[in-house]
Amino acid sequence: MAQPRPLPESGRPAPRLGNLLRFPRRRFRLRAPGRRTRTALLIAGIVLALIIAGSFFVDEPMRRTIESQMNARMKGYTVRIEKLRFHPIGLSVTLYNLSFSQDAHPDPPVLSIEKLDASVEWKALMHLALVANFRIERPKLYVHLEHLRQEAEDPTPVADKGWQDAFKTIYPLEINMVVIADGEAEYVDPGPFKPVTITGIQVRAENIRNVESKARDYPSPVEAKAVVFETGRLTIDGHADFLAEPHAGVKANVRLADVPLDYFKPVTNRYNLTVEGGVLSGEGLIEYAPTIRGVDLKSAEVSGIKIEYIHTPKNVGVAQKTTKAAAEKTKETADRPDLLVRAERVRMTKSEVGITNKTADPPFRVFLTNVNLEVDNVSNQRAEGVGKIHLTGLFMGSGRTDATMAFRPTPKGPDFDLVLKLEQTDMTKMNPLLRQYGKFDVVEGKFSLYSEPNGKGGAVTGYVKPLFKDVKAYDPKQDEDKSFVRKLYERLVTGVSKLLKNPPRDEVATKVDVEGRIDQPNTSALQAIANLLRNAFIDAILPGLEREARRASRD
Repeated sequence: MAQPRPLPESGRPAPRLGNLLRFPRRRFRLRAPGRRTRTALLIAGIVLALIIAGSFFVDEPMRRTIESQMNARMKGYTVRIEKLRFHPIGLSVTLYNLSFSQDAHPDPPVLSIEKLDASVEWKALMHLALVANFRIERPKLYVHLEHLRQEAEDPTPVADKGWQDAFKTIYPLEINMVVIADGEAEYVDPGPFKPVTITGIQVRAENIRNVESKARDYPSPVEAKAVVFETGRLTIDGHADFLAEPHAGVKANVRLADVPLDYFKPVTNRYNLTVEGGVLSGEGLIEYAPTIRGVDLKSAEVSGIKIEYIHTPKNVGVAQKTTKAAAEKTKETADRPDLLVRAERVRMTKSEVGITNKTADPPFRVFLTNVNLEVDNVSNQRAEGVGKIHLTGLFMGSGRTDATMAFRPTPKGPDFDLVLKLEQTDMTKMNPLLRQYGKFDVVEGKFSLYSEPNGKGGAVTGYVKPLFKDVKAYDPKQDEDKSFVRKLYERLVTGVSKLLKNPPRDEVATKVDVEGRIDQPNTSALQAIANLLRNAFIDAILPGLEREARRASRD
């Protein structure tokens, strides 16, 4: 049972706490603004209306001024601005349908921008930094082969055409952040090729006007992503130093996924190299700055690609020049402290590589099918250790091929050890080569080849050992339309190959020593194949042919 509250001396109950906290009720009324307040608001509204209305009269003169200033800074290009809108409240400006046209080939424009907003970066203003933001919406970069040819003929480099200065005239403040939304890039090459397209480009670069930094210190974050060739994906995540001299520096992780390689045909075809099929995925680290350049390919995978080199009379000697240039470049880049090139892990699977010789009559083709290539730790830095390359495939679609190379870069030339095995090739697949260089063909036979060339300081030594088994070069039914001399020759080839057999192994074999320099090639790749066949096959059989001919003359 609750105890009654004690009474105070007055004899009245003590007041409750809730009663003590109660406030007296009062009525509040909103008072109408005074005359002075109404007058001030009216004046502010009128001023604001005048400013907004006046801005429309400023738009066109400002458009003409900015357009003129941009053109004054451009070399070889003309700028057009369709419309400009100045926003006095936010002190910003918007440009509509901005275009850059190459004077030599003005239609269509090289770069068009649907909308560009330039404004004060208020976040930076809170830190007492007066800088600008640029937001570029739906830009499109369009490059035609004629544009590139014009740039190649122009002695002024692209970097000196005034692009940066032209953009700086749009807004009086230094640009500190750039955002690109829904961009697109397209390259068009004459011919029946798909345009090379990159769509959905999204870029964000911040802290562009950063304080000067130490070498290889990149304080400005950069992010980008895009769709490559309709189905591929590209992402870039890194940092940059936009104040580095003489040019900006960047260090970023780059990732590619499911990029179709068919789109490179317009570029590769000009070098007599065709690319069909194939999908590329990979990731790596790229660093490009005044004091360092590097490409560190962490991993890359290519599947289902077909690569074909077309040897024509126009490019006779190209392989020699390319081989020599590659060897010289390997020496120049080996162990350079300012350059790192490394492929940590590269894989090519289910692919095909071939060479078509159109200088021969009739033309012929040499190829490898079912190619699987593994590249591990190949670098231009000797300190990175030994690089390893392993290739397997089927020579002419039938000969089991296995090649293993250990690679070490040196300033005097690459050091390498190569072990090549090519076994049990169906010789009927080689008939185009045999007709070209041996003046005969075969109806059956197996071809194998073993080689171990070694390179040191640019010098190459080693051997090539071909073997032939069960060679039959004459068939009465197949060769019934051939001349008597051709029939006799092919019969002699068949007979002599039997005479030269290694009885225990039932093979024809010879060995050719290899010696020379990789940086001073005397023959092209196709000539080397021809010499190999001549040395390995013709020279092996020729002595027997001579003996057979002498025996026939005595009889």
